[in-house]
Amino acid sequence: MPKFHQHTLPNGLTVIAEIDPAAHTAAAGFFVKTGARDEQPAVMGVSHFLEHMMFKGTATRTAAEVDRDFDDLGADHNAFTTSEMTAFHAHTLPEHLPRAFEVLADIMRPAIRPDDFNSEKGVILEEIAMYNDYPFWVLYERAMEEFYRTHPLAHRVLGTTQTITDLAQPQMLEYFTQRYSADNTVLAAAGRLDFDALVRDAEKHCGHWNTTNADRPLLAPTFEPREFTIESESVHRHYLLMMAAGPSSTDERRYAAAILANILGDADGSRLYWALIETGLAEEAQAQFEGRDGTGESLVYASCSTENAAEVESVIYREVNALAASLTEDDLGRTRSKFATGITLHGELPAGRMKRLGRMWTYEGEYRSLDEELARVNAVTLAELRAVQEAFPLRPIVTGHLTPKG
Repeated sequence: MPKFHQHTLPNGLTVIAEIDPAAHTAAAGFFVKTGARDEQPAVMGVSHFLEHMMFKGTATRTAAEVDRDFDDLGADHNAFTTSEMTAFHAHTLPEHLPRAFEVLADIMRPAIRPDDFNSEKGVILEEIAMYNDYPFWVLYERAMEEFYRTHPLAHRVLGTTQTITDLAQPQMLEYFTQRYSADNTVLAAAGRLDFDALVRDAEKHCGHWNTTNADRPLLAPTFEPREFTIESESVHRHYLLMMAAGPSSTDERRYAAAILANILGDADGSRLYWALIETGLAEEAQAQFEGRDGTGESLVYASCSTENAAEVESVIYREVNALAASLTEDDLGRTRSKFATGITLHGELPAGRMKRLGRMWTYEGEYRSLDEELARVNAVTLAELRAVQEAFPLRPIVTGHLTPKG
């Protein structure tokens, strides 16, 4: 049974781990509580850009040496940026974890050289252009802007062509100094490792990191019904995205909201699957819930021929309106089993446990074991599902269309 450990360094860096002596590998990662929502509009995209810069070299390593040092250890390493956090992690054999951690800690203090900054800017702009070719992404970014409006969750994770083009290196350095502080970062680890040794390594490599008391004001969003249409010459199908309010990432109702969205729009066997996919009305039809810091949203996404667009939208409304009354114990039992299986599979490897720990602590600031989370999922009742549907109706606040031009 994995055992949880926690320690906080004098500078505020939190170190947490699930130790499993029976594991064959070990994983560690830094989770920084910063993302697109923490950026000023003028520097939108700086968090994601900065994620790239972390791998471009440090005061002691070039970019090539960073890659080489990870590769020499056989470490599986990566990073990600969201609206609310940025993470850097590595998964390796237990005997290589101290060395992999040293490389991770080193890249957490990047050089951000002007030449690297300018060359990587072109990479980011290419990435923005690439994502503009994905219909879901085009609709999703616009829907988030319409849904959250003046709230910082409306910010685009990649930024815009304009904000990235205008971004200057000193602005990135200022953002890094303020947000990448020890007290705004969690070091999470899992697997077969020595926790006391990890703490000593953290003190050695991270003990000098600054403390800034970085915060995140949890502004309450206000929602207004909106509908928009994007016409594009690059698409030949009709794409639809609907967005509704949901509970936050720390609200106990998040479990019921996630299960409810799954019953409505899982990839197979859901209400939308049988009503839209199986009948041939749509090619894609899914629903999902996303809990965020202080708020959340649910969305429904579908793609179909332009001729079927009106009927597909009508069927979605029909299924959403009938959802609460149509729920059965079989629906609940089947979906709870899917969730339990997914949670368990994700937690089988130390890398999955490490990511779960890092996300959990960044959002909640407390620990909950995998067994406790499974028990909470299995305790969700039909009454909870109906209550969350009443409190956060899946009826859309924002509806977006992406359709062929002309």
